[in-house]
Amino acid sequence: MHKFLALVALTFFTFILWIIYLADTGSNSIFFTIVAAIPYGDKLGHIFLFGFLSLLATAATRFNGVDFFKLKVYYVVLAVLLFALAEEISQAFLPSRTFDYFDLGGDLIGILIASLIGNILERERNEKLQ
Repeated sequence: MHKFLALVALTFFTFILWIIYLADTGSNSIFFTIVAAIPYGDKLGHIFLFGFLSLLATAATRFNGVDFFKLKVYYVVLAVLLFALAEEISQAFLPSRTFDYFDLGGDLIGILIASLIGNILERERNEKLQ
C-alpha cells in the first residue's frame, strides 16, 4: 500500500511541477480557466494542491516525524513547506509571475490542515493496532 501511495504522491507532485511550469512560462491551461471561474479559486487551489500533496506524502512515508508537544511534525511536510516557500519566493524573480503573500498563506493553510488530518489518521491507525 505504501508503494502505491508513494507512486500517487510522486505523480501528484509531478502534476504540481507541470502546473508551476505552465504558470512560469505564461502558458494557458484548462486548469487556469477553471480556477479563474471559481471565487477565490486561486487561493483554494493553493490550499488543495499543497494540502493534498502533504497528506499523500505523509501517508506514503508511513507518518515518519517527530513529536512536538501533542502533535507530530512529519518530515515530508517540512519538505513540502520548504518547496512551497521556495516556489512562491521564486515568483518574485519571474516576469510572468508575482509573489503573493496570500498564495503562500493558502499553501500554509493546506499544509497545516493536512498535518492535522495526518495526526488524526495516525492516531486512529495506532488505536486499531493496539
